[in-house]
Amino acid sequence: MQSEDLMPIGELARRTGVNPVTLRAWERRYGLLEPQRTAKGHRLYGSDQVEQVQAILRWLERGASVGQVRELLEHAPSVAPQGDWQLREQALIEAVGNLSQRTLDQQLNQAMALYPAVTLCEQLLLPLLHSLARRWQTHFNARLEQAFFHTWLRSKFGARVYHDNQQLTGPPVLLVVDSDRGFDAHLWLCAWLFTSSGRAVEVLEFAVAGAQLQRAVSELQAQVLVLLLGPRVDYAALERALHGIDAAKLLGGETIALHQTQLEAMQQPGLSLFDTPQAALRLLQQPALTPPETTSSCN
Repeated sequence: MQSEDLMPIGELARRTGVNPVTLRAWERRYGLLEPQRTAKGHRLYGSDQVEQVQAILRWLERGASVGQVRELLEHAPSVAPQGDWQLREQALIEAVGNLSQRTLDQQLNQAMALYPAVTLCEQLLLPLLHSLARRWQTHFNARLEQAFFHTWLRSKFGARVYHDNQQLTGPPVLLVVDSDRGFDAHLWLCAWLFTSSGRAVEVLEFAVAGAQLQRAVSELQAQVLVLLLGPRVDYAALERALHGIDAAKLLGGETIALHQTQLEAMQQPGLSLFDTPQAALRLLQQPALTPPETTSSCN
């Protein structure tokens, strides 16, 4: 293959949505990728490696763990084996129960090095949130665990988002909650997914509405407004605010089913609805909402 047909790891990451750290881990630990090397040791990838990454992602989406993927690629069974997601989730729940920030960090850092953000959100983090919500309905230490976990999650993902934002350019996505209803883990999962995919994000964790929301979009020059809804919505006030915003509007969250009929009746131009952080990311990745591309040449 001619050198002009090869791409650096940054371009492979851009094409596949898998960050360079994870691509290198797949190569070193599992032998899933086979880059060529320049004289200086920089990795170069052919189009066949793009197809390889896409095949890996398909198995991960079906619930396989990365350690199982090589055999799955070689033998292509019709059914994916169960991965280690339940074990990882249980380890995180135990860390929350023990109020162990170090263990939480270690467990999540290990997973972040091996899996794309979308896969982690789908297979680990959202199931974890649901399991913790069930646990906290009856657990005697529920309030303490909630305070500990929510503080850790905001700090962990806030730091990731801040770090990513320092390296990103272009019009930001404005991510806002619609009411002061307390901590919303989905807000930070959305922010992390967006910056992990190369989109700069501005996060407003406390509600702004009406003219203030319009001003936030204008002052921050946001290309997209992502609004996470709570269980109760003032539809008339929301519609007035949205009419004054030219940016694309993505509205949703866990409670979207409660509001879908009323929101669709607004017939707002540029309005889309989502239920999960992954769905919000898919909307954000539509061509009409994608800013000019930037590439990296990291080795």
